Amino acid sequence: MKEEQIFNQDLSQKAPEAGAVCPIHLFFKEKVKMPSKEKIVEMMQKHLGEGECFSYSKDMAAFTPKKYIAEFKDGNVPVQLMITECLESKDYHIDEITRSQMWDCPESEEILSACPYHVIAIDMLAGALPDYKDRANMLMDFMEALVELYPDCVAVQFQNSGKMFTREKIVNHQIPHDKRFIYFAVNVRFFNIQGTPDSLVDTIGMNILYLPDFQYHFHNIDPNWVVNHAYNSLTYIYDNGVVINNGDTIGGIVDGNLDSSVKWRCQYEDSLIQPVRDVIDIYMNEYASGQR
Repeated sequence: MKEEQIFNQDLSQKAPEAGAVCPIHLFFKEKVKMPSKEKIVEMMQKHLGEGECFSYSKDMAAFTPKKYIAEFKDGNVPVQLMITECLESKDYHIDEITRSQMWDCPESEEILSACPYHVIAIDMLAGALPDYKDRANMLMDFMEALVELYPDCVAVQFQNSGKMFTREKIVNHQIPHDKRFIYFAVNVRFFNIQGTPDSLVDTIGMNILYLPDFQYHFHNIDPNWVVNHAYNSLTYIYDNGVVINNGDTIGGIVDGNLDSSVKWRCQYEDSLIQPVRDVIDIYMNEYASGQR
């Protein structure tokens, strides 16, 4: 756990709109050149299937994977996967809350200090893909192509959730194909509420798939149990879509284990912690804090 810091609530910060682009940042110790067009095509086709690099320069490259087609009322077009030139990281601000929640990369501060350069990868038009799971799988395949394309990359961060992993963890991961998005691109955050015995666990990163995040405001229960429950809830809604309505219940926790006999009520609300976004607030019965 990182040293406890005190943060101020700032509900003027809004999350990106649902379905917005999903920037992926690759961090480097030394400035790197844009890979050759041939290498980009090779790596992208290896991971994403047939496609073409329709634009290429030292400043920007763009690849269209042919199997991912964005649908608009005026016509359909392939998604565009963009890669920028190597930029100075000092121009990319990562706020202190985001830095404090990089649980999957304990060496994140050292990496950010040692890496003055980054490359940005963006999925343009992907919010118009008809199936959210197609976008999730495409993003994960894109991530895996990028770390192979840039062997000097030290770490990768998903901007929308703040989640960071070392390149080594991504290259060597054994996460099942359909579990990758939740594992790599969605973060589960933990906060103690200053001056109270209360804690808050929330998730961030689901709205690019038009899916809600989750939020738990609680006391007198092991936060690690709640984090585990949050990941299970994320997996459920990812697998099934938006099937939870206001007033529905989900199974709670007994002695650290999921228990369907315990009913926790669900309510759609704005998040309590920035950035403001739609969340499913879980009312945890005797463990619940705050007013509902």
